[in-house]
Amino acid sequence: MKGWSGQLLWVDLSRQEWKTVKYPAEWALMYVGGRGLAARLLWEYMPAGADPLGPENLLIMAVGPLSGLPGPSTGKLQVAAKSPLTGGYGDGNVGTYMSIEMRKAGLDAIVFSGASRQPVTVVVEGDKVGFEPADDLWGLDTWTTEERLRKRYGRFAGIVEIGPAGENLVKFATIISQEGRSGGRPGIGAVMGSKKLKAVVVRGSSKADLYNERSYNSQAAKALVEIKGRPGYPFWMRQGTMATIDWAQETSVLPAYNFNEGVFDEFKGIDGFTMESMKTEQRGCPNCNMQCGNVVLDSTGVKSELDYENVALLGSNLGIGRLADVAFLNRLADQFGMDTESLGTTLSWAVEASQAGLLKSYGASLEWGDVKSFAELTKEIANRSTPLGDLLAEASSGACRKAGGCELSMDVKGLGVSAYDCHAAPGMALSFATSPIGAHHKDAWVISWEVQHDRFSYGREKAAKVIELQRIRGMFESFTTCRLPWVEVGLSLDHYPLLLYYATGVKYTWDDLYAVADRTYALIRALWVREKGVWSRDYDMPPVKWFKRPLTKGPLAGAKLDYDKYNQLLDHYYELRGWDRNGVPTRDTLHRLGLDFVIPTLEKYVKLS
Repeated sequence: MKGWSGQLLWVDLSRQEWKTVKYPAEWALMYVGGRGLAARLLWEYMPAGADPLGPENLLIMAVGPLSGLPGPSTGKLQVAAKSPLTGGYGDGNVGTYMSIEMRKAGLDAIVFSGASRQPVTVVVEGDKVGFEPADDLWGLDTWTTEERLRKRYGRFAGIVEIGPAGENLVKFATIISQEGRSGGRPGIGAVMGSKKLKAVVVRGSSKADLYNERSYNSQAAKALVEIKGRPGYPFWMRQGTMATIDWAQETSVLPAYNFNEGVFDEFKGIDGFTMESMKTEQRGCPNCNMQCGNVVLDSTGVKSELDYENVALLGSNLGIGRLADVAFLNRLADQFGMDTESLGTTLSWAVEASQAGLLKSYGASLEWGDVKSFAELTKEIANRSTPLGDLLAEASSGACRKAGGCELSMDVKGLGVSAYDCHAAPGMALSFATSPIGAHHKDAWVISWEVQHDRFSYGREKAAKVIELQRIRGMFESFTTCRLPWVEVGLSLDHYPLLLYYATGVKYTWDDLYAVADRTYALIRALWVREKGVWSRDYDMPPVKWFKRPLTKGPLAGAKLDYDKYNQLLDHYYELRGWDRNGVPTRDTLHRLGLDFVIPTLEKYVKLS
């Protein structure tokens, strides 16, 4: 094959053994790479019902045929496993040199099985794999860990690692690279910690074998030039995603006070213009010419890399209106190796639960805007060092099952929602509810379209739009490249089939690519059914608060979701996807997508239509 190596590295951490494995060529064609390949590997090789934090779970690091090549924001790595937070499929992508180095090492994926007895760093150099003791790194934060590893292996080595949160199995621990690149919101860092895998280092010694390298490089250069020529590029380079704060305030979707409101009185103190006045540098993933990482000094004078999601969820959602304080909490999360978004939804739940008297036995008395208490709690969560920290390390969805207050937890399937309030955005609520990993905006950021097109509608066209975006964004997850050139500055999607053709020699139409996305979505849904052992449409419902507690502030005061109309919207979604009324793909759909092999397994758990 061209473009793909057709090869993965299987690392058995229990035995400290490794082997290279050829995977079927049809998998590359069916799933392209990244998320799709990871999902198929989990289906084939992870035992049904595996303990997410046990040795039978698989940790997968995968690239796609465009990953790590010159081109528009291609420096991405997909990390996937069964999630300890949700109990279903979990993944995320990380901006890292590892994407480049894996391609140079001739690897489409690395699969980690088993669990080491002692902390270990796995080092891949060319065609050799080593197991280096990591006792000296265990307990260190992510920044210090990577700094030490770079001194050993070089500035451009591909390195990913976990921090104390991953080591202590915090349910929303992530995998970190380059001091601020974080991936795996559903606790993929905890899976890595359960395997005693502190870090992975990759240094390749060759390059990917492309179908037509000259044409590929020419097309990639055209895309990079187009990005810089787009009208929105100059302002993007000033504010990046931070411009979303003002937009979200204007459209009443800025989460405030645990998503009780969609506006925040102090939004100017955390918006993009405030960030501009504080910015010291700009960072990005490898192979990116529209870097999104805006670096400021936090309240202690240390650098912190900001974007909209972490600022909204650690800022307005916690009642904090000073950007330097938000940057402080964000930096702590990055160093401890935990998801900033889930930290925000967990801390905001804790405030509301505390004020409702649910945390008295933990000695908690929390108030909005209390940065000092939030910082202490962040440390306690990462280290599970106090009863309250240990409780909150389970995320709001796990904590509420022990302390009560699940009606206050802003999650879907266990994963906290991203930074968009949906009291008046049923399409975005549907997007959160049907994301393949739990509530996440990355799979269908429909809200920008929705607020311009009858935002209060629950019609079929809205379900169709969510699916359209899930298809397009799903392809970026399989290409394993960043979606922001298309989303934020309007890079033409027409580049991608051409880049894929010049890389692999395979001519995919957009209909072909949509089928890949649908196939991957359906396979992931099958994984959810298998791992849960049961399924119903209740899993595809957004947080109850958006139905029961209306907004009280801003131009949309009084707005809330309509339960019956949302269910009609969900019916439209299922029908358009070819899924049954409970959200399970039908036999015909599975057959059409080439997924007949999942049918016998699904029949053990649900009745297929």
